[in-house]
Amino acid sequence: MSTPGAGGPISLWRDRRFRRFWAGQSISEFGDRITELAMPLIAVTALSASANQVAWLTALIWTPNLLAIILGAWVERRDHKRRLMVFADLTRAAVLLSLPVAYLLDAVSLGQLYAVAVLTGTAAVLFNTAYPPFFVQLVPRSSYVEANSRLSASRSVSHVAGPAVGGGLVQALTAPVAVVVDALSYVASAFLIGRIPLGESPGGTEPAAVPSLLRRAREGMAFVGRHPVLRAGLCCATTVNFFTFVAGDGLTVLFANRVLGLSAGVIGLTLGVGSTGALLGAVIAPRLSRRIGVGRSVAIGAVLFPAPIAIAAGAGGPLWARAGALAAAQFLSGVGVMLFDVNLNSLQTSVIPDGMRSRVAGAFTTVNYGIRPVGAVIGGLLATAVGLRTTLLIGAAGGTLSLLWLLSSPIPRIRSLASDGVATTCGDGEADKPSLPC
Repeated sequence: MSTPGAGGPISLWRDRRFRRFWAGQSISEFGDRITELAMPLIAVTALSASANQVAWLTALIWTPNLLAIILGAWVERRDHKRRLMVFADLTRAAVLLSLPVAYLLDAVSLGQLYAVAVLTGTAAVLFNTAYPPFFVQLVPRSSYVEANSRLSASRSVSHVAGPAVGGGLVQALTAPVAVVVDALSYVASAFLIGRIPLGESPGGTEPAAVPSLLRRAREGMAFVGRHPVLRAGLCCATTVNFFTFVAGDGLTVLFANRVLGLSAGVIGLTLGVGSTGALLGAVIAPRLSRRIGVGRSVAIGAVLFPAPIAIAAGAGGPLWARAGALAAAQFLSGVGVMLFDVNLNSLQTSVIPDGMRSRVAGAFTTVNYGIRPVGAVIGGLLATAVGLRTTLLIGAAGGTLSLLWLLSSPIPRIRSLASDGVATTCGDGEADKPSLPC
């Protein structure tokens, strides 16, 4: 098998190591869809939780991301990132299994749900900060886009089929027992990742006098701030995430029900259509990036992700037109988010040096994920002050402005991810040339 950074693209279908990792991630993604449905249902049905308590449950899942910059600096010094990923998967499995056990003992409580949310969220941050160094050891540079495309396609498929499967399991087994399926999916992921033969590089590259954890965390953030690609990518992603959370799924569902007058069944169908758009975007991302360039694909995704929210906001007329507008908005946004994610993740992976990957991932996560609950809170305040339709339009317009971060950066000129460690740019009529040294 080709090694990372050597030769041209290889077929990931023939790469047993990647297939094993891909299978593990696909299984755990389907399990996640079950827990996303089951956790709130446990709070609502078994514990009679209020809307505010359910909102806190969601917020606590995201809260550990604020510490990702510190955790990333710690992970960077660890030698075996794969072991950390296995540990994170097994931790999530054990924590989730506490729910059905407590349920069978008639001891489940809201406090336990909150603790499960925080612990599984923390384990997810650990997994995600250990993932980038593992990824570059597993996948050749020339296959970054293809690998991210396949992983994103699995995630999209899970969003299409997962809620239906999860709903059936919850109905047949009850919500706490259905969580067992997600726990087992993490065990399967840990097993598959643990069996991948991988000669990992040592984690620490600093001299014997190791800088403090806070200093290494600051260095990760400073590196992002100095690098033209990473800085623009983070600013763009943070802006688009803030505004899409302003016009988040909760407000979109509320708008569809109260303003557009759509039934729950019709709303669910339109959201499913949106998931098929994400699947299409993940599949076509590699082909589009080869045709027009990685950087331009990122720019298209940055616009196509938020802009269609305006289609939903402007919906009116007969039932079919209202439902069709919402479905079209969801579909186009789904295509856009995958074009954005697949290509930007691949581009960023190609320009981050090995000694900085976990720290940079932590910095990104802290800023990019930390802004999401802020956007959701502001979206709720705006909806109360100016109405749902106007709030959705603000989300669409503000998210589209994220493109400005890219236009003033080198990203739109980047054509491909070279196998020798540098990106290549494409000018107007000029041959590709090396660019963007780290």
